[in-house]
Amino acid sequence: MILIADSGSTKTHWACLAEDGVRELLTEGLNPRLTDDEAFVATLAAVKDQITLQGRVEALYFYGAGCGTLEAKTRVARLLREALGNDVGDVQVEGDLLGACRATCGYSHGWVGILGTGSNLCFYDGTVITRQRVSTGFILGDEGSGNHIGRRLLKDYLEERMPISISTMFHDTYPMTTDQFIDRIYRQPHPNRFLASLASFAAEHQQEPYVAAVLDECFGSFFDQLETFGGPQGMPLHLVGGITQSFAHPLSQAAEHRGITLGKTIGDPMAGLVAFHKAVG
Repeated sequence: MILIADSGSTKTHWACLAEDGVRELLTEGLNPRLTDDEAFVATLAAVKDQITLQGRVEALYFYGAGCGTLEAKTRVARLLREALGNDVGDVQVEGDLLGACRATCGYSHGWVGILGTGSNLCFYDGTVITRQRVSTGFILGDEGSGNHIGRRLLKDYLEERMPISISTMFHDTYPMTTDQFIDRIYRQPHPNRFLASLASFAAEHQQEPYVAAVLDECFGSFFDQLETFGGPQGMPLHLVGGITQSFAHPLSQAAEHRGITLGKTIGDPMAGLVAFHKAVG
């Protein structure tokens, strides 16, 4: 039996590959940059109760946001082993960007990006990532992500730069004072998740000219990163993540305006990861 995890900052999608089929489970996001050891182990305990009772897991492949460094991989591997114990054999921890590459490209080369709660971008040679944009996190970076869109909307709302009609709808959707917004971002846990949750407002009102302009600006910033990075040089860009799915039309328009061809665009990479690991055997 093989266990695969695709973990972002908001949720973790688990798939257990057994002889009788594939069983799936959703849990809290497990980003080692944002999740402490206690919360990590508590979530893993729930996974153990629901999945590993079916039998021994011969191999666990964990693809996670925040797992791009050796330090993070070592820590997450340790926590996985501590939580699952003898119920799991081989443990491999990789960044979520490699998971996106394997889900979209398999063993072919290509440009791959993630647009979810956060964002990232790389070139994949069919085996490993050879070029990767430096991830500066939800405060300095995450261009084109849910966090970026939510951050942009909230800034305009608080600074009274939204059209009045949009501002009224925003207030009706999120009836919070300025102090409450500030407290939620600077004093409460997981501010990136909160900011990304505000992107749902943009999804509901993406036909509004103001919202459309905000989306074009945010996605344009993401594509500018690609061009600065040296791509795509005539190759398509494959995209993975919830934002990719929720904003398919404005995203494709922003790409077209900048001469970028989109390849595979999928909301959840798990089906691709299952196919990849089934092929590997």
